[in-house]
Amino acid sequence: MTYSKKIAKSQEDYCLTNYIEYNALTMPTPTPTTTSSRPSRQARPKLPPLPSNHPSFPRQPKTGVLLVNLGSPQAATTQALRVYLREFLSDRRVIELPRVWWWLILNGIVLRRRPAQSAAAYRRIWRTKNNNASDWGNPNAAPLRYFTIQQAKAVAQDLARRNTQGEFVVGWGMRYGTPSISQQLDMLVGEGQCNRIIVMPLYPQYAASTTATVQDEVARWLLRQRWQPSVRFVAPWHDDPRYISALRDSVLGCFKRVGKPDALLVSFHGIPLRYFKGGDPYHCHCMKTARLLRETLQWSPKKFHVTFQSRFGREEWLQPYTDETIAELARSGVKHLAVIAPGFVSDCLETLDELGNEAREIFLTNGGETFTYIPALNDTPAGVAVLRAVLAENAGGWLQ
Repeated sequence: MTYSKKIAKSQEDYCLTNYIEYNALTMPTPTPTTTSSRPSRQARPKLPPLPSNHPSFPRQPKTGVLLVNLGSPQAATTQALRVYLREFLSDRRVIELPRVWWWLILNGIVLRRRPAQSAAAYRRIWRTKNNNASDWGNPNAAPLRYFTIQQAKAVAQDLARRNTQGEFVVGWGMRYGTPSISQQLDMLVGEGQCNRIIVMPLYPQYAASTTATVQDEVARWLLRQRWQPSVRFVAPWHDDPRYISALRDSVLGCFKRVGKPDALLVSFHGIPLRYFKGGDPYHCHCMKTARLLRETLQWSPKKFHVTFQSRFGREEWLQPYTDETIAELARSGVKHLAVIAPGFVSDCLETLDELGNEAREIFLTNGGETFTYIPALNDTPAGVAVLRAVLAENAGGWLQ
């Protein structure tokens, strides 16, 4: 018998022997049959340690939870933004253009100009002490990354309090940047010993360029696995009553602090109109979220505006555009404007700078007087409660 065959035989004997012994020891002990008696079961014994040549497998079902957000650069520097934008803008789900043509535009124009502009914008929102440049190299100072970490910790703590059956491990990852989805999945099945995984893309509204690309990346990771864990994806929660209620409470809480505005603007990240016409449900999800929010606020349609921001390139995107609408509202006599961005679970560049800084300046320079950005739900108790509730709903039988 060859050496490899001996190893295989020893592994086979170990698995077979322990399977027989384990099940024999845990079989119910026969007892006389009565109406009140039940078979007793001995306590499950501890299995002996695995042989050194045996693959490591989880012995008890363990569930992994992976929260996935878009991503952030490793630093608020031009070089870090160039690396991040190259990965982000090379995704075929994000930019649906002929590859050769887009490669020339990306490397010849975009990556030469945009990294410096984006780095300056990130430095305005980087979580630094007194805008200290030494903190620009701290990746955890990126708001989106910071809040995602806090959300993962809060969800883990919440599950620990509520979960009465089974074990679980909570991780977080980024679709672009680090830690990557594949790195975190490796952690969950390796160190975490998880054989069931729930992936939660942190996007309440589905879009191919956000939710679908997360699922694509998980699928690519699964293709490389010999023993694939069971995987579930959390469905979009754009119309979940708990999510709508949390948004409503956030809006009303803001009004209580700063006063009721003349108008409320609800801004979502945009996508090219071509994507919507191609069958992407994102616009429908956004409009339903906005409608439900308006109805629960009992807000007048004339003072409620739904817009789309962050357009990129020259082609037409979903309209109306946020920046143009804000300028028109100010010129039409709106003096006090409040803005909320329900599509963002965590505050990030698009909310803190594009809305909190750029949109504010547009409003004030066109005649507005007060501009209030209503923060994302982030790691607030209400925000974490929504994540936990949606997660539990999609994890039936895995998390109790």
